[in-house]
Amino acid sequence: MKKGVLLNSDVSAVVSRLGHTDQIAICDAGLPIPAVTPRIDLALTQGVPTFLQVVGVVTQEMQVESAILAEEIVKHNPSLHEALLAQLTQLGQHQGNTISISYISHSAFKAQTEHSRAVIRSGECSPYANVILCSGVTF
Repeated sequence: MKKGVLLNSDVSAVVSRLGHTDQIAICDAGLPIPAVTPRIDLALTQGVPTFLQVVGVVTQEMQVESAILAEEIVKHNPSLHEALLAQLTQLGQHQGNTISISYISHSAFKAQTEHSRAVIRSGECSPYANVILCSGVTF
């Protein structure tokens, strides 16, 4: 059995294959996922696992350089937005870098997921609970 925090073999495999600037999307239960993008479905039921739980576990094994959010999260899900920013700030401090955050429209976000190495679906059922994480390097 794997000893680390990230036990899901599909997620672990995707993270281990990331190169600099490759992207992984982590989404809520409702985001449409392009047919051409690999889907890793972790959703068990509404709210399980949460979006922030998935982000937290994935980022324990992924070096993150930047993140992309839908601009609508600021207005329509401010508490989750603030919690995500805090989590990314803490991650940046742990990694020794500043994680840049950019915002695009939700429509552009959905289109951008097509370029992700995978989309990881959580059980989150709150609006705009989605992020695209861009891989950095550890050196």
